Formats: sequence, structure tokens, C-alpha cells
Amino acid sequence: MDKFSIYYRLFVSEVVTMIQGSLVIVTVISVFIGAVSTLQTAYQLTTSLVPKSIIGTIVSTTTLLELSPTVLTFILAGRIGSKIASEIGTMRVTEQIDALEVMGVNSSAYLILPKLIAGLLAVPVLVTASAFLAHAGGLIAGDLTGSVTVTEFTMGAQTYYDPYQVVVMYVKAFTFGFLITSVSAYQGYFTHGGALEVGASATKAVVYSCLSIVTFDYLIAQIML
Repeated sequence: MDKFSIYYRLFVSEVVTMIQGSLVIVTVISVFIGAVSTLQTAYQLTTSLVPKSIIGTIVSTTTLLELSPTVLTFILAGRIGSKIASEIGTMRVTEQIDALEVMGVNSSAYLILPKLIAGLLAVPVLVTASAFLAHAGGLIAGDLTGSVTVTEFTMGAQTYYDPYQVVVMYVKAFTFGFLITSVSAYQGYFTHGGALEVGASATKAVVYSCLSIVTFDYLIAQIML
């Protein structure tokens, strides 16, 4: 029971850190992603034969299927992944991990497991917030510029809304959350050398996480869509 409480506290701490540390950048990027998507879609639809409500449909669909779960996680890979890799890598090169093992602590479970589980919760929460904020950004930008009214945008988003898109979004969010934390933890845990190697591990963690995200993004799209 004591062991469970320790892991639970570590898990909660990691979730709070991941969400709080990423919330500002997620908010800013998501709002502008929605706004830019709306304006660019409106710019491309120059014909009067297509109703303006289709702008809401396109922005909503692309936000749920790709922008929030995939583009956003590239940012999270840099924010969360580099932190995990540098934190664990620093503990490795300063022999703190060796000290844990000498004390009989399972260092891999103690350091990595709470981060893995936290990523499975924090990333979907951030993706959910991103989806709402992107829609809000699209609504505001469309209304302010006169490209599409709030009513037209909402009508388009609701008319062709498919709950399966949300399912795909969360599958991607859980998968990418696991990839970011696992790849970054691996790079940090097997760091050897000094400060330069810690920096290199953090860089590799971000690069490999992004490559993994792109690969699994394609696989998920191929399987589910």
C-alpha cells in the first residue's frame, strides 16, 4: 500500500506538471491554428456555389482528425519529451539512478512508469482542450473578418459532425502520449557521459518522438479511416 501511494503521488505530480507546463503554449497555438485554418479555407472557397457553412465543416473535421491530435503533439514532444529526457538523463550522468539501485529501488519503474501513465492522461486532456480552443479560434476569426458568421460556422460543424472522428482523435492522443513519454524516457535512461550527452539525448528524444508520431499517424489513418 505504501508503494502504491508513492507511485500515485508521483503520477499526480507528473500529470499536473505536464498539463500546467504546456497549457499556455497549447492555448495560444490552438487558437491561432483554428483561426488560420478558417481564414485560409475561406480564402480558397471563392465561389458562391459553395455555402459558407462548409468552412465550419472543413475546419472542424481537420481539427479533430489532424490538427489537434497530431500537430499539437509535435509541440508537446518538444515541451514534455525534452523535459523527461533531460531530467532522467541528468539523474543518470550524476549517478542518482545508480544510487537508487544500490538502495534496492527499481529505478526504471520508479522514474519511468509514473511518466508513462501520466502521459496517457495528460496528452488526451491537452488534445481535448486544443480541439475546443481551435474551434473557438475559428469562430472568432471568421466572425471578426466577415469570412463566415458564427451561425454558418456552427451549422457546418454540426451538420457533418461524425462522433467517429472524436474516437480517432483520442486513439491518436493516447498513442502519441505513450510514444512521447516512452521514447523520451528511453533516451534519458540510457544516457552516458556528461552535460553534452544529456543535451544530445533531449534532442534525440524530440526527433525520434516526432518521427514515431508521423509513422503511427499514418498507420492509424490507414487502419481507422
